[in-house]
Amino acid sequence: MLNSRNCIGHVPALPFENLRPQLREDLGGEPEEVFAWFDPEPLAAASIAQVHRARLHDGTEVVVKIRRPGIREVIEADLHLLDRLAALAEAEMPALAPYRPRLLLREFGRSLHRELDLASECRSAERLAKNLAAFAWVSIPRTHWAWTHERVNVQDYVQGIPGQALDQLAAAGLDRRLLARRGAQAVLKMIVEDGFFHADPHPGNVFYLPQHGIAFIDFGMVGHLSMRRRQQLLKLLLGLVQREPSSVVDVLVDWTRDGHAVAQERLESEIEAFIDQYHGTPLAELSLGGMLVDVTTILRENHLALPADLALLIKTFITLEGLGRGLDPGFHMAVEALPLLQQVVRARYRPQALAKRAWGSWRRMLEVAEQLPQDLGRLLRRARQGRMGLDIESRSLKRVGDQLDRAANRLSLALIVAALIIGSSIVMTVGGGPTLLGLPAFGLLGFVGACVGAIWLGRAIWLSHRHDDEEL
Repeated sequence: MLNSRNCIGHVPALPFENLRPQLREDLGGEPEEVFAWFDPEPLAAASIAQVHRARLHDGTEVVVKIRRPGIREVIEADLHLLDRLAALAEAEMPALAPYRPRLLLREFGRSLHRELDLASECRSAERLAKNLAAFAWVSIPRTHWAWTHERVNVQDYVQGIPGQALDQLAAAGLDRRLLARRGAQAVLKMIVEDGFFHADPHPGNVFYLPQHGIAFIDFGMVGHLSMRRRQQLLKLLLGLVQREPSSVVDVLVDWTRDGHAVAQERLESEIEAFIDQYHGTPLAELSLGGMLVDVTTILRENHLALPADLALLIKTFITLEGLGRGLDPGFHMAVEALPLLQQVVRARYRPQALAKRAWGSWRRMLEVAEQLPQDLGRLLRRARQGRMGLDIESRSLKRVGDQLDRAANRLSLALIVAALIIGSSIVMTVGGGPTLLGLPAFGLLGFVGACVGAIWLGRAIWLSHRHDDEEL
């Protein structure tokens, strides 16, 4: 049974009277009137919301999740500040550019905005419940939409053993190995098969039920994977589990396609060496989460970065593996993942699936052919109006242009230095005028200026050669 006193997190809970005005507005009345019973003592508290127990008039036990007043404005201000800092970092620190800090921040911001919308959390819960309907032992709390809005949601209360209370499992007659395997199967199905997954399956968001059931709660953080990304992920995971370096390299090079050729060649050799170290290692000894972390480390060392939408995925794999190991020290993610991965691959190449993809491709081709006359018409009109243009963006051409610009600047300085030397020599032969140290002042100053320019030019050339050597 869930105990309120041991579920309070590290974030201090707000006094209920601070929440009452907002909750009254969202529920349309005082909580003591809307519900048959409402507990003002919080069941759990977090940075975005806190949870209270309640009972509906029909006797259903529920939890009421209430968003903290003013938290949206605080988060928006923080995200705005972080965006300014990320933009500054990209502009002033070119070494960070491959990691695309602003893109990562936008992905993080989208995740936070989803967490702020408590009604969206419930829609995610219902979608996951539908996807996992085949697993009778998975439970997702039901949403009571009559009292669910952006700032509050009401869901069934889960009566089970909290994920942190592992010492209670034996007394309840639950097999920890079976629970670990079932939890992994559920999350892996969300990721690999459905492309929509609970992105924070830590022990605080899991409850264990009678007959080895598992309940997931708190769906504020969810991940999305497109069909194309799922296909790439499937190939990557199979490559890691079955120790096939070429498959891993193909996916990573595709993910980091904007890296230059030298970096990709180095990446291929390092990935092959990394996979080769697991040659002959039993499947049960592979740590899938650890391997994914090592792969991201190799990418970072090559100044490359994974797509931003995969950050939650890596986090989920690591969290899930930790959850499984907590239940069963002998739990191995790779062992659990391999059958599902092979099943998904087989399903992908069934005749029905092939026919469906072929029909989709043919339909898109027909749509393109249908639009072709209009596109050609617009193209011809632009040509007649002289509005045709061609935009070419190439980092290599930009680099060549920068080198030419620097070379022109140095050549101009060299000509100025030569002119100063020749002019100063002529002035030195002409008598009269002011003197400095017994020499014609203008001639001496000209020689000094020529020496300074020559020193600066020599230093610039030396630094340029040194920078090119470091790049090589």
